[in-house]
Amino acid sequence: MAEADIGLIGLAVMGQNLVLNINDHGFTASVFNRTTSKVDAFLAGAARGTNIIGTHLIEELVATLKRPRRVMLMVKAGTVVDAFIKQLAPLLDKGDIIIDGGNSLYTDTERRTRALAEKGILFIGTGISGGEEGARTGPSIMPGGNPDAWPHVKEIFQAIAARVDTIPCCDWVGEGGAGHYVKMVHNGIEYGDMQLICEAYDFMHRVLCLDAAAMQAVFSHWNKGVLNSYLIEITADILGFKDEDGSPLIEKILDTAGQKGTGKWTGISALELGVPLTLIGEAVFARFLSAMKEERTRASAKFTSSKLQLDGDMESTVNDIHHALYGAKIISYAQGYMLMRQAARENNWNLNYGGIALMWRGGCIIRSGFLDNIKQAFDNNSDLENLLLDEFFCNAIQASQDGWRRIVVLAARLGVPMPAISSGLSFLDGYRSERLPANLLQAQRDYFGAHTYERLDRPRGDFFHTDWTGSGGDVASTTYTV
Repeated sequence: MAEADIGLIGLAVMGQNLVLNINDHGFTASVFNRTTSKVDAFLAGAARGTNIIGTHLIEELVATLKRPRRVMLMVKAGTVVDAFIKQLAPLLDKGDIIIDGGNSLYTDTERRTRALAEKGILFIGTGISGGEEGARTGPSIMPGGNPDAWPHVKEIFQAIAARVDTIPCCDWVGEGGAGHYVKMVHNGIEYGDMQLICEAYDFMHRVLCLDAAAMQAVFSHWNKGVLNSYLIEITADILGFKDEDGSPLIEKILDTAGQKGTGKWTGISALELGVPLTLIGEAVFARFLSAMKEERTRASAKFTSSKLQLDGDMESTVNDIHHALYGAKIISYAQGYMLMRQAARENNWNLNYGGIALMWRGGCIIRSGFLDNIKQAFDNNSDLENLLLDEFFCNAIQASQDGWRRIVVLAARLGVPMPAISSGLSFLDGYRSERLPANLLQAQRDYFGAHTYERLDRPRGDFFHTDWTGSGGDVASTTYTV
């Protein structure tokens, strides 16, 4: 007799924790794993005494499910997801639902939603953020796909999601790949946030010569103010963690960073859509540069840097770092929202930007104190062009600028890399510039390639070509915009 509310395939840590969360909230789940011994170990271990049903065949899993049958995949993104869909689809009926809870590329989710709809099967691609702890105690969940599926999973998803002020950090995002796209942008902002924090840590370590305990105190203090966030909180925890010999563990960790690709996807999408995602792009490139450890070591012996010497007192410099981190963090979120807005135009998604901020307030990695301010910004103006034009964020940037600039100047003079913090400031200066040197760029393009240009004294959309050398003729190349 079918008795399970939902089936879950994939019992890695995220899958196990998610299904335990589902069980805790009164829903019955059945589970399957390709390596079936994992099912037995799970039932004998973490799931012992629960109502979770173990199965050893996909057919057996499907047979346990109430209708409409809901099957959630918590497996590696890419071909593995397609392989399981291929196995599941013939076993399901019209109106049944497949859910992909991994970090899938949004274009794959678009494709799968369309293909399964042709078979009468409903598909959801949902972003899940919060890591292992969030999956167990309440993640942020960002579902998209076939809207007809949402009513059938809403109760379960909102029950297991994190809550802030009784509001679940889960709501319908939009059709097709919208859910996975928003999760991708979330991860891009996460890359930016992490790099900004690392640059603040690096400056305090290199220039101010603060030890781990002193930096832990700084980050703990910052977490009580406008920088309050999950990533600042765990940074303080990390800096206070001791190795077996009593020394700070952070000083023994190799300085090469890994990644799973979502930050890179965010940058690629920004390039495709023509959105200047400069800070997040620099955060991705910083990870690439960190991986060049041996080459960096050789280069360090070749180049000398300025003698590190602090201008001003320690307290004011730490305060300037705070301003730089806060201002750049706002830029990171603003760029992420710019990208979502452009993607929504391109894909005809009706994204609720304030609602997305609510979903990110709890459970997820980028949960942050000013997400309520983002929600308020879009409540004040649903057509807000850019977060930087909202009064709260404009004022916050204005208040941060002086300290932010002092730190960027000092870092450049002393040879301390700050790619994300300085990129954020450069973006701000470009964004607030009524005039940029692109007029010269367009003249250069027209000079060597006859790519044409527009004129200040003529209507927009009228393009002109100049025979700059006197021998180029009047023929112009086609013009285009990104």
